[in-house]
Amino acid sequence: MAEIILKVEIRERAGTGGARETRRAGLVPGVLYGGDKDPVNVAVKSNEFRKALYTGKLLGHLVTLQHGEDKQSVIAKSIQFHPVTDEPIHFDLYRVSEHQLIKIEVPVHFKNHETSIGLKKGGSLEVIRHTVELACPADQIPEELVIDLASHDLGDTIRISEVKLPEGVKPAVERDFVIATLKASASAQSDAGDTTVEG
Repeated sequence: MAEIILKVEIRERAGTGGARETRRAGLVPGVLYGGDKDPVNVAVKSNEFRKALYTGKLLGHLVTLQHGEDKQSVIAKSIQFHPVTDEPIHFDLYRVSEHQLIKIEVPVHFKNHETSIGLKKGGSLEVIRHTVELACPADQIPEELVIDLASHDLGDTIRISEVKLPEGVKPAVERDFVIATLKASASAQSDAGDTTVEG
């Protein structure tokens, strides 16, 4: 995977006025937090920030922050977007050491919808959690959690314990929480009823 490098400039002015001024200059304002250092107001050129963002590897991944010759590992924890244009307007970065244990939200995706036993019977997938908070080393953040629906039937409950996590990665909460369920739709239930009558 290609390493993402965010080249930042230091912003002198903080606050809303400073952020507006930064955006007018073609930059996206942000703040660097964490570690044992004070927060620093930074900015990245808009086109470079968008390019990094559209790789899909920026938010929630370990990236390299570069200021002049200095480089450090950071994680982009949040990005704010303009409500109308959807352009990035602010971001928060956190300093981390490469192997530091962190908590981070990771997206959940599902595969094999078309071969799922329950979905083929007309059931529907009800997703309870679209993301799961994990505790993992900063350099081993999974890009996603993938759940295979192929063997799941109507009425199945999919829990976090079913998901195979990489070594050193675990859920941030201890309990075995539900991620999704396979529900019988009204038509699937009536079909089942019809089958019973015929039999």
